Amino acid sequence: MTTSCIQPLAEHVPSEAPVHNTGQKLKVLSFNVQTGITTRRFRQYITHGWKHVLPHAERFRNLDRIAELAREYDIVGLQEVDAGSLRSGFVNLTEYIASRSRHPFWYDQTNRRLGKIARHAIGILSRYQCQEIIEHRLPGPIPGRGALSVRFGQGEEALVVVILHLALGKRARLQQLDYISDFVNQYRHVILMGDLNFPSDSPEMEYLIDRTLMCEPVHGLNTFPSWRPQRNIDHILVSPTLEVKRMRVLDCPVSDHLPICMEVVLPEGVRLVP
Repeated sequence: MTTSCIQPLAEHVPSEAPVHNTGQKLKVLSFNVQTGITTRRFRQYITHGWKHVLPHAERFRNLDRIAELAREYDIVGLQEVDAGSLRSGFVNLTEYIASRSRHPFWYDQTNRRLGKIARHAIGILSRYQCQEIIEHRLPGPIPGRGALSVRFGQGEEALVVVILHLALGKRARLQQLDYISDFVNQYRHVILMGDLNFPSDSPEMEYLIDRTLMCEPVHGLNTFPSWRPQRNIDHILVSPTLEVKRMRVLDCPVSDHLPICMEVVLPEGVRLVP
C-alpha cells in the first residue's frame, strides 16, 4: 500500500459542532470500492468494462490496499462490493476485506443478481457487535437498490448506522429518500453514509435534511472521479446528538470514487461494545 492511501486529500473541522459530547469516539469510513477495479480515465469505463464481469489479477491487490486503509476505522460502509460471483472468483468481497482489515464483524446485502456473473452488494465492517441488522429494499422503477441498517445497543440510546447506494435518477432517489427518512426518524442517534449520487447543494440533500433533521457537517467534499475529484456525491450525515470532530477525503485512488471519513463523539449514554 502506498502512503497516499492514508493521507487526507481534503480535511475539515466543522466550524460549529452541534453538541459537546464526552462519550465514546468512533472513526467511520464510507467507500465505493467499484469491486476492486481501478479507474483512471472515463474511457476506461469502456476499455476496462470486461473487469465488471470477469476476474482479473489486479482486483485483489486493490482490495488489499482498501483493507489496509479500512483497518484504521471502527465502522466501514462499503458500496459496489460483490457477494461472490464469477468476476470476484466466487469470493465474497466484504468478507475478504473484513478478514484482511481485522474487523471481527461484517455483513453484506445482495441487491442485484446477474446469474453467476455478478452479485451487486453493499456491506458493513465493524469492530463492535450489533444487536440488529435490517435489509431494506429501496423503491424505484428499476429494482436492485438497497440499504443496510445496523443497530448497536438498545432503546433510546441505540446507535443506528445506515449504509446506502442510491439510484442514478433524481425521481428514484427522492422515492428512496422518502422511504429511508421514515426509518431514520424512529431513532435519536443515526449515522448515514454512502454513495448517494447527489451533491451537497442538491434538492435531494435539502429534502433529506428537512425530513430527518440530520446534518452534513462539512459540505462539498469532492470524491468523484477519483483521478480528478470534481463532484461530491459520497456523504456521511449524522443526527444532531452526535458531535463531529473532523471530516476528510482520503487520497486512495483504487476505485473511481475516493473514500470519505469522519471522527464522531457519541453521547455519554451511547456505548458500543466488542
